[in-house]
Amino acid sequence: MNQPRWKKRPEGSNWGDYGSNDQLGRVNLIGTEQVLKGVKEVQEGVTFCLSLPLDIPGGKVLNPRRSPPTLTPTALDEDQYINFPLSTHSPKLNDVISDDQVQLSLQYSTQWDSLAHVGALFDGDDDGTPERRYYNGYMAAQDVLDLSGEPSQRHDSYARRLGIETLAAHGMQGRAVLVDLVRAFGSGRTLVGYRELLEALEQQNVVVEQGDMLVVRTGFAEALLDMKGTPQPDVLKSTGAVLDGTDQALLEWITSSGIAAICADNYAVENLDRELEPDCCSKLPLHHHCLFKLGLPLAELWYLKDLAVWLHSRGRNRFLLTAPPLRLPGAIGSPVTPVATV
Repeated sequence: MNQPRWKKRPEGSNWGDYGSNDQLGRVNLIGTEQVLKGVKEVQEGVTFCLSLPLDIPGGKVLNPRRSPPTLTPTALDEDQYINFPLSTHSPKLNDVISDDQVQLSLQYSTQWDSLAHVGALFDGDDDGTPERRYYNGYMAAQDVLDLSGEPSQRHDSYARRLGIETLAAHGMQGRAVLVDLVRAFGSGRTLVGYRELLEALEQQNVVVEQGDMLVVRTGFAEALLDMKGTPQPDVLKSTGAVLDGTDQALLEWITSSGIAAICADNYAVENLDRELEPDCCSKLPLHHHCLFKLGLPLAELWYLKDLAVWLHSRGRNRFLLTAPPLRLPGAIGSPVTPVATV
């Protein structure tokens, strides 16, 4: 299908700009030039792991829908393959095998959101009736499927379009630039709109260019890690900066800056602790703007302290970021182990 699947696109969106069947959105801007720009930032060959341990936060306090990973051995008939001696089946073998599997929520800890993560009710047909749609007009029930209750299916949900595998296949490697909101505003809760963000960028001599991945340190993940798997919601609510998704100037800056992704060390990137106005259209306005309108992926709960300290000590803020998600077809989010190379 070469024609757009919509007659009207959301105001301020880029639907169709990369083609009617595009599933990458602003990730299209991470091309060979951006990879080479990232490689040029590698001066000392030092690497930093930007992932929390994937069993952090711990428990289900921060999100009751998401469960920490549970490891179990693989099994064959009655045999559990943990410290399993193959010699039980053949006296000539002396191998001992351990082999495991995991059940986890894909967005429990350090993660990417796919473009199928947040959509909206939007009248793309321009017929007066809004439909459940995602970036570039992709439709719920046609492109992002609920298969629960259909025993013939292999999955209970499946993103036929916009799944996380599209980002994995693209690579998610290129130049990233870090803005350290802890250094700018401290570790307490600060609402960061356009004015505050520009203040931090100018203070730290951060220059953001088209195709860069913007990496935002707030200090939230550091506090979370210090809680050792027992998160304290009351403390966390007053910890770390959050982007103000209601600030239209900030959203316009995200559009005009040309950034290809936002990667933050906090939960949800934006402020969740606000009262919704009666006429408010979205609880997650920054997600709405980035994922739904621009096709700009968001990443959450990264660990950035060690990288930020190192970069500051050398008067730098750019680096090569390598952060592909799992190539898991149909998945809506993914754990990730990002690596910064400097």
